[in-house]
Amino acid sequence: MESHCRDEVKGPVLHIVVVGFHHKKGCQVEFSYPPLMPDEPHDSNRLPEEWKYLPFLALPDGAHNYQEDTVYFHLPPLSEDMKCVYGVSCYRQIEAKALKVRQADVTRETVQKSVCVLSRVPLFGLLQAKLQLITHAYFEEKDFSQISILKELYDHMNGSLKGSALEGSQVYLGFCLSSQVLILFKLILLEKKVLFYVSPVNKLVGTLMTVLSLFPGMIEHGLMDSSHYRPKSSVSEDLSLGEGVAGAEEFVSVHFLKPPTCTSPESSESDWETLDPSVLEESSSKELAEGKQMGPELPDPFDSKPGTPITVQPQAASGQGGVTQGLVSGLEEDQYGLPLAIFTKGYLCLPYMALQQHHLLSDVTVRGFVAGATNILFRQQRHLSDAIVEVEEARIQIHDPELRRILNLTTADLRFADYLVKHVMENRDDVFLDGTGWEGGDEWIRAQFTLYLHSLLSSTLQQDNERLLADYGSPFITAWKISHNYRVWYSNKHPAMTTITPGHPFQGQYSVADVKLRLSHSVQNSERGKKIGNAMITTSRNVVQTGKAVGQSVGGALTSAKSAMSSWFSTLAQPASVTAQAYPGTATDVKQ
Repeated sequence: MESHCRDEVKGPVLHIVVVGFHHKKGCQVEFSYPPLMPDEPHDSNRLPEEWKYLPFLALPDGAHNYQEDTVYFHLPPLSEDMKCVYGVSCYRQIEAKALKVRQADVTRETVQKSVCVLSRVPLFGLLQAKLQLITHAYFEEKDFSQISILKELYDHMNGSLKGSALEGSQVYLGFCLSSQVLILFKLILLEKKVLFYVSPVNKLVGTLMTVLSLFPGMIEHGLMDSSHYRPKSSVSEDLSLGEGVAGAEEFVSVHFLKPPTCTSPESSESDWETLDPSVLEESSSKELAEGKQMGPELPDPFDSKPGTPITVQPQAASGQGGVTQGLVSGLEEDQYGLPLAIFTKGYLCLPYMALQQHHLLSDVTVRGFVAGATNILFRQQRHLSDAIVEVEEARIQIHDPELRRILNLTTADLRFADYLVKHVMENRDDVFLDGTGWEGGDEWIRAQFTLYLHSLLSSTLQQDNERLLADYGSPFITAWKISHNYRVWYSNKHPAMTTITPGHPFQGQYSVADVKLRLSHSVQNSERGKKIGNAMITTSRNVVQTGKAVGQSVGGALTSAKSAMSSWFSTLAQPASVTAQAYPGTATDVKQ
């Protein structure tokens, strides 16, 4: 396919695009520099077929509820020699009466527009910082026909960002860490379907990209193949599933059978995933007819009766014996084989998903995803994802009991998580030094996860490593070893791994502190524990009220009982404070 981008453009920025909301046409491209389509003017609304969702990504759903917002999104490549296209969009709205020049198509009280940058490199934080300033200046003009500032932005960015290193604040500027990241870390290692949900979009994409930044080299070099999908209208144009995702047949086989009613006890994860093709689906009878005309002798994977589920079964691998030597990830790896080839071969990373992309969640060429959404319809379709991360409530909903068992944190994992929380909280007391120190800072936390992953990988290479791997969770290790990213990593030699000490960084003998950690974790993360905690808080509140009503006639006995109950509950609810000296082999001195 011929690329729509100018060959002479060699800078990191491909296009500057303005997307507006038209009262009749909806979201549409109003300006692009250089033009998105060859031989088209700058104000053309035409788009490459692969980028048909661009207007809905740049101008997010529900944007009218906010004065301004920021979106990160990924677009598929336009040609085989291109990689993922990274988009950053700054949205704002302004009252129509404030405009100096009001065009004829402005019929509403407010005008909503987004200015976005499409880039070859994932410089999210730096692009956002520059784009916010220009967007503010563009709106301050109060005349959207003044496009010279946008052309200057294109030239300036390509001049100043050319050759920029993908490291440090240019990648992570503005990110903040969230809770329960270790469970999310393992979910992504298992290449599960993970959906983040929160509004507004800037909070959504910030949280999602923060979690990805914990994987060494992932944002810098691991997302190049993370957006290789085909728009819905073109899926039926080619019945060869391997065209849409190169090598997809290695991982997914399509069956026209009814799914089993229960999970196979011999599998570490669900053998079958039932995908309902009728959810939010448009009428596709015309597309199906065209597909049959193109290849009547081939079975149409979408030719199913209404209500008949599409079932997808991952190809099983019998341990490490089924690994083909020398598998190529196609990523720029370091001496340890990182980043892992997670977002490859149909495993997508979509920081923000528009409602028009909902079909990707049940696309047979998509074997998994880490995606973000603000529309409640995504959260309601629970059967299309393995886990839903509700950012606002700091809660992870995992629907499959077997997957919850696989992700159950070990004692060593709980020590690791408690160690991180304790150091982050202790080093954030001074608001003037927040984020500037090493220990407890963002880069320090990423260094701890780098050590955790290095140690995990090193442990898998050891002979008789059952005891070493048990600290990471034997069910998790069993499931991870059949994942694509592990098979690719294990199939190649990484001499630098010999310098890594195997074993969990927080392995060691059990203690009373471990019992408190386990109890605290159970109370905080189980539904029964949460109910008990809420009941105790309610009881404590009632005791206080009763104590005030009775007064001092009982000598303050009720107040004393309330204090004892609150103290006991606080001990359960808060992670046990365990000193770093209790953990052998801590990662305090690690700095990548």
